[in-house]
Amino acid sequence: MDSFRFDEKYLSQIPALQVLVNLGYQYLTPAEALAARGGKAGNVLLEEILREQLKKLNRIQHKGGSYLFSEENIQSAIQRLKNVKYDGLLKTNEAVYDLLTLGVALEQSIEGDLKSFTLNYVDWRNPAHNIYHVAAEFAVERTRNVETCRPDVVLFVNGIPFAVIECKSPKVEVAQAISQTIRNQRDEYIPRLFTYVQTVMAVNKNEARYATTGTPAKFWSKWKEDLADAELAPLLERPLPESVKASLFDLAFAELGVREEIAPYLVGRQVTEQDRTLYALCRPERLLEMAWAFTVFDGGVRKIARYQQVFAIREVLARVKQTDDSGKRRGGIVWHTQGSGKSLTMVMLARALALEPSIRNPRIVLVTDRVDLDKQLGNTFAACGLSPDRAESGRHLVELVSDWCTSSTRRWPTRSSAMPRPTSSCWWTRPSAPSWAVTRRACGRCSRMPATSASPARRS
Repeated sequence: MDSFRFDEKYLSQIPALQVLVNLGYQYLTPAEALAARGGKAGNVLLEEILREQLKKLNRIQHKGGSYLFSEENIQSAIQRLKNVKYDGLLKTNEAVYDLLTLGVALEQSIEGDLKSFTLNYVDWRNPAHNIYHVAAEFAVERTRNVETCRPDVVLFVNGIPFAVIECKSPKVEVAQAISQTIRNQRDEYIPRLFTYVQTVMAVNKNEARYATTGTPAKFWSKWKEDLADAELAPLLERPLPESVKASLFDLAFAELGVREEIAPYLVGRQVTEQDRTLYALCRPERLLEMAWAFTVFDGGVRKIARYQQVFAIREVLARVKQTDDSGKRRGGIVWHTQGSGKSLTMVMLARALALEPSIRNPRIVLVTDRVDLDKQLGNTFAACGLSPDRAESGRHLVELVSDWCTSSTRRWPTRSSAMPRPTSSCWWTRPSAPSWAVTRRACGRCSRMPATSASPARRS
């Protein structure tokens, strides 16, 4: 058992921490992590770090002036996040997700004017404005129990646990790490940690899988991305600071009952599958992107995008932002295979379009040629917080688009002959503000028919 634990740490956990620290995460020893949460293993938020970040990230803009949130409001925001009522893992996780993505409205008096202002926990659009930490052997007290569970690696954004990584020896199947992570989410273990977690990972040197909170084992996925070894080489060639390295080897040798003052340390090693996946999913900008733009709650079930969905949507966004000399956008086709997640890709694309600041007030039309797919799309959008309108004819669709455009700005001149009657049914939708805090802005493209937009042909 001792040799297994050593292999796990030396061949998986320590190399993982090396990559993460070199990606910009500040390493916290177990003692530092415990101190940052008030010395209580039952707490999972690094409250002092969170407090300082809330002060740095948030300003009240009022009548041309910039003001700080009061200490009382900063504390109130921390308490709102800390004391979310536990109502089962997924419901609580969704409530926390809403707080993280939408922020919290707090009243404050500015120059005698009492108004409500939004305080944000994360700067989603500017990853560099946030602060990132990584902790190893993060001990969390079990529910109604003095015993603790210790996830191998936990990643924090502004003191909030965002990712849990379980590391295994290359002799052990990744399935065991998946099973262990799922077990830790059960009510009798440490579900409180996972109410905040956005991404979970199971890795060994040769294999890696990722998912999100509440994902069953069969849906944990492999990430595939073309990453050149030269892109990852700097992360492996740069040694860890001596203080970090000493702490990690203290962990590695603690269970063997020995201490090696000069322990071998892998620098300049070969790139592994674990390295590739950690770089792909855990570099700060990607970690935030996966949580903010590529996560949906489908009927109360949290789902995270697979690699083909992410890259298809990013291709679509890049494509629709291109225009010709007359201002028309480019179109395209996304090829899918059966079971590749077409419906959720459409939902995530709708969200991505709404979140893209350069695309003002997007209008989205979905055309289906099968009754069963029509029902599936309608149900999927509704379950994910969108309320599409079903067009019964081409003329009705034109009216739906025209009505929305009229309510936003000026009337859009329409011609019913320009819109063919759908072969089966058509859905018209726009992202809903309550779910994703999308500001309804005036449409600047009302003078022309919106182009049908998709990515270049891509088989997934």
